[in-house]
Amino acid sequence: MDDRPIDADQLSLLRCPRTQSALSVANAELLAKLNRAIQAGKVRDPLGRLVEDRLEGGLVNADRSVCYPIRLGTLQLLVDESIPLSQLGD
Repeated sequence: MDDRPIDADQLSLLRCPRTQSALSVANAELLAKLNRAIQAGKVRDPLGRLVEDRLEGGLVNADRSVCYPIRLGTLQLLVDESIPLSQLGD
């Protein structure tokens, strides 16, 4: 993703495809934790596939249960591409 933040108006229109809740931008701490876990081979998507690509950014749903990754500047707003945050152990 480039250095521009996601436009607030556009963000307000987006919803989690699983819960229909509002989305917020993942903070740097969460992204760092996810990327460390990805590098360690500990992150899987909902289909059980190993997540191998580092995240540039992400959007998190309201209950902070999933992160929708941004890779190569593109938001992956699909349930099957999401990252369940429960696997981070918090």
